[in-house]
Amino acid sequence: MTTQNIRVIFFDLGKTLIYPKQNWQPVLRRSDRALTESLISSGVDVEPKTFPYHFIERLNKYYTDREVTLRENTTYKMFAELLQEQGFNDIPDSVIRKALNAKYAITQSNWHLEEDAHEMLQSLKDAGFNIALISNAGDDPDVQALLNKHDLRQYFSTIFTSATTGYRKPHPKIFKDAMQAMDVSAAESVMVGDTLNADIKGANALGIYSVWINRRVDKNPKILEEIRPQAVISTLAELPALIRTL
Repeated sequence: MTTQNIRVIFFDLGKTLIYPKQNWQPVLRRSDRALTESLISSGVDVEPKTFPYHFIERLNKYYTDREVTLRENTTYKMFAELLQEQGFNDIPDSVIRKALNAKYAITQSNWHLEEDAHEMLQSLKDAGFNIALISNAGDDPDVQALLNKHDLRQYFSTIFTSATTGYRKPHPKIFKDAMQAMDVSAAESVMVGDTLNADIKGANALGIYSVWINRRVDKNPKILEEIRPQAVISTLAELPALIRTL
């Protein structure tokens, strides 16, 4: 593979271009309270002390199931089904969306931009590469809000989330859909991400050149024995030089 072959560089989002600054547990507790308070303010009479725990329990089950099936049914759908099961029928979409937005406003505040992200992305764009996003996420509006918050949208030709495609990395469909949209083959593509069993495994299976950025991850040697990235970087600033030397 040479740089003349490469046309598109696909990026993951969380722990690749942005990173969490605080431990997630207290942030998530605040976010689930915010979701519950939003429902109550909209006239949905959930129990304020117990509903956050019901939501967390259902959310955790959803997360467990999707890791097995690689199907993304969306947080919105899971949340709407939970409300219906608890007897809250015909809740307007606007009320459900408002509550989820309240939750994600809290979690979005914990995501911070990597200091070398903008310079790296601009360098690749200036060099003539197309850039696209492939993100595992249960809620597409959450990803869109994060891109706007960190002024990242300007770099991406296309944005793919598992919430919109219905499949999570490493399922081949999300990669194939992204390549089809960008009109490129695997040999013309690079995938940059932090998760070995999603970003790297999925790219390797299709013959996409895989780049593992490992500064925000636990380096598990057992997983590395099973899933081998084709290149490893510890900062985004290293990527343009790596692309030039392929």
